[in-house]
Amino acid sequence: MDGVTQTIPRTEIRTIRRALSNSRKDLITGAFAFRPVPPLADTHPLVRKMPRAVRPYAPWLPQAAIGALAFYLMAVAGETESVGVALLSGVPLLLALYRPIGAWWLSFAASLVWGLGIADTYGGSMWPWPTTLFASHIAVMVIVATQNRPRVAGRMLLLTAGFGFACELGINARPTNAFSMVATSCVIVGAVVARRSLRETKEQVAVQQSATYEERSRRTLLEERATIARELHDVVAHHMSVIAIQAEAAPYRVANPPEELATSFATIRENAVAALTELRRVLGVVRAEDPDAYADADPEAPQPTLATLDTLFAGVRAAGLTVEHVITGAVRPLPSGVELSAYRIVQEALSNALRHAPGSTARVEIAYVLGGLGLRIVNGPPTQPVRPSPGMGHGLLGMRERVAMLNGEMTAGVVEEDGGYEVAVFIPAATIPEADPSTPDPATPPQHLPAPGAGTMKP
Repeated sequence: MDGVTQTIPRTEIRTIRRALSNSRKDLITGAFAFRPVPPLADTHPLVRKMPRAVRPYAPWLPQAAIGALAFYLMAVAGETESVGVALLSGVPLLLALYRPIGAWWLSFAASLVWGLGIADTYGGSMWPWPTTLFASHIAVMVIVATQNRPRVAGRMLLLTAGFGFACELGINARPTNAFSMVATSCVIVGAVVARRSLRETKEQVAVQQSATYEERSRRTLLEERATIARELHDVVAHHMSVIAIQAEAAPYRVANPPEELATSFATIRENAVAALTELRRVLGVVRAEDPDAYADADPEAPQPTLATLDTLFAGVRAAGLTVEHVITGAVRPLPSGVELSAYRIVQEALSNALRHAPGSTARVEIAYVLGGLGLRIVNGPPTQPVRPSPGMGHGLLGMRERVAMLNGEMTAGVVEEDGGYEVAVFIPAATIPEADPSTPDPATPPQHLPAPGAGTMKP
């Protein structure tokens, strides 16, 4: 019990000390530091609504409004109250333009001086705050609340309310406006604090959403790169397997080949097998993050090419998108990586059209031109309601990655004529020479040889 009895006072004392320390930091330390009221941003709605001629001066509207209010209150106080009240009302408000917390202390001191000192000498209908000092004190608190943390405004309100209730309970029999001051200041300053907190919360949410979008875009980009790596593995592994098989079979195509030639081909085969092993090892790292993502994929299935686009078009048409397919130029075989990437670009572009332009018509143009392959996928505007899509824009990342990998060029954007969307791609590619029919298939080893690297070089 003694321990509990001693702990509670210590905890309370510690809390009181912390509160006093925070109050000193908020209201006393650096109270008269230079903290000018900032101008409005150029993007502020009030600035944008101003006429173009006065728009350069519009950011300074808050300062102009505060100055005008200060001189107006001084003019009113000079006519209805006295010169002393005019100075006590206007000077703190003008000081708040540059030193807001110090201006509040000056306004609070003016309230003390007037309420407890000279009010009886000069008279006045309102006590302890004359009408102009009443308005000036609340205006100063509003300025402080817009530039400081909510707890600063709370402490100002607490001190103001304490002084008001002290006057209410004092020995002076005059009626006071303390309750009006406390109620009015709590409502106005509370509204300002709430609005500022809401704005800061919205800004934090916007920053978080931007960070989330960037993170999602980064993750989507990494996933797309992993997909490209898996697909390229199949293409590269096939060619490396062919190189290894040709290197092993080549000495048997020549009668009595020199030993140096046989050794060179053996070295080529060993290097090809080693490259395949390293390629599979790297691919294993890519697959390790999500080993089940492609568990259902058939590893023996051939990679899609431009020749299999009709199957893709049939599925897209069944989903409700009208597709027109146009081929220009002489169709010729292209490198496997180019064929695969071109197929994926067309696939992603049509998927975007299905997602963001339902009910529209798409046109796929494939141009076999000198030095490469041209693709143009354009779709019209949507004719059905578009549902929100959280992955909007991420498909373009994958397309750009594939085009950049092949040293190609890509443009994408809205079609100004009808509001549709267009994706245009050029991929440089050399023509693959046609195989000589009289040459045996290099992928098939001679019959008297065991299949080299069986179970090892299968892509």
